[in-house]
Amino acid sequence: PGGDHLPKIVPITTANKPPGSKTDMKRSTDRTQTTHVGSIPRPDSLVDYMIAEDKGEAFDTAAFETALTQAVNEVVGHQKTLGIDTVSDGEFSKRGFAVYAHERLSGLEETGRSRPSPWANSRESDAFPEFYAPEHAAKDRAPTQSTMQMSCTGPISYKGQTELQRDIDNLRAACDAHGADAFMPAISPCDVVGNQVNEFYATEDEFLYAVADALNVEYRAIVDAGFDLQIDDPRLINYYVKSPQLSVQDCRTWAEHQVEAINHALTGIPEDRVRYHTCYGINMGPRVHDMEMKDYLDIVLKINAGAYSFEAANPRHEHEWKLWETVKLPDGKSIIPGVVTNSSVLVEHAELVAQRIERFASVVGRENVIAGADCGFGTQASATPEVHPTIVWAKFQAISDGAKIASGRLWS
Repeated sequence: PGGDHLPKIVPITTANKPPGSKTDMKRSTDRTQTTHVGSIPRPDSLVDYMIAEDKGEAFDTAAFETALTQAVNEVVGHQKTLGIDTVSDGEFSKRGFAVYAHERLSGLEETGRSRPSPWANSRESDAFPEFYAPEHAAKDRAPTQSTMQMSCTGPISYKGQTELQRDIDNLRAACDAHGADAFMPAISPCDVVGNQVNEFYATEDEFLYAVADALNVEYRAIVDAGFDLQIDDPRLINYYVKSPQLSVQDCRTWAEHQVEAINHALTGIPEDRVRYHTCYGINMGPRVHDMEMKDYLDIVLKINAGAYSFEAANPRHEHEWKLWETVKLPDGKSIIPGVVTNSSVLVEHAELVAQRIERFASVVGRENVIAGADCGFGTQASATPEVHPTIVWAKFQAISDGAKIASGRLWS
C-alpha cells in the first residue's frame, strides 16, 4: 500500500537504536506508573484568545504566547503534584486535538462551509435519533476555524515548525522546572485524512501517504526533543460506528491499511519512544455500536509502538480486559488502559482504580501496565468540557491514589 516506491519500514528497537537516543519510555519496573491521554480543559487565561482565533478575530498574539507559556508551566506542575508520572502540556496551544493539523500542513484550504456532525448518519444516531438531534442541528451554525470543512487542493508538506518548536520549548521548560517526564500527542495520518476532502491527489492512498510523510517531520521532532510521542488515532475504531454500510470485516481491512500508513509515518523513530492511543472520541452517548476490542486489537498490535492506550474504564468496555487472557502482548511492550473515564462525571474510587490495574497486571504482567485514562478531557478549545476541570483533577488524583494501592499489593 502506498506504492512500490516507498521504503521498507524497519522498526527501530532497543537493539538498533541510533547512538545518543533517549532511553525507553518509563515502564512499571518497581511500581505502577501513571499517565493520561493528553488534552486537559484549558484555563480561562487561554480560552478567550483561542475562541477569538477560532472565529478569525484579531487578538494580542504576544499576550497569548506569554499566557500559554505560563499555563503550560502550571499544568505540568499540577500534574506532578497529583502524582502523574508522565505528563503532557494539556495540548493547550491547539484549538483541537485533530484540527491543529490544518495550521501545520500546507496544501489545505477552507471551503467556507462546516463539516457535518461527526455523528451524522452513524450507527449511533440512526439508533438514537432523538438523543443526537442537537448534533444534527449544529450543521446550520456559522462555521468557525475548528468546524470548517477543509479541502486538500495542493501538495501536502509540513510547515508548522515554528508552532511545534514553541510547544516543545514550553513543555521542556516546564519539565525542567518541575522534574517531569513528558509525552506529546500528535494526530495520526488516518485522522487528518478523515477531516479533509481530497481535491488534489489522484487517489486517497496517495493522499494518505503524503500526510504520513509530512507528519513524520513532527513525530521526529518530538522524539528528538526528548519526549515520548503519542499518536492519537480515534478514527481507526470509530470508522465502524460512522460507516453503517460497512461490515466489521470491511472495517478491519480498512484499518489494516491505516496501520501500514501509521508505520510509514513512524519511519526512523524507535518504537520504544512511541505510544499509540485509540478511542471512541468524546461521546457521552449510548455507545451501543462501538467497535469491540476483539475486532481490532490484533491490528493495533501491528503498530510500531512501545505502548498501547485504549478505553477500559467506561461500562461499555470495562469487560474487555479479559481479552488479554488469550492475546499475547509482544515482549517489552506496555499497555495503558483507561482506569478513569471521560464518559462520566463520577469520580472513580481509588480502590476501583486499583482493582482495574490489578486485573490487567494479572493477565499481562505488572511491569507491563501503566495506569491511564480512557480519552482526553479538553479536546476542543471552543467547546465547554463535558467533564468540569475540577472533576478532571479529581480523576487524575484517583489514578495516582489507585496506582499506589495497586503497587502496594503487586510489589509487596
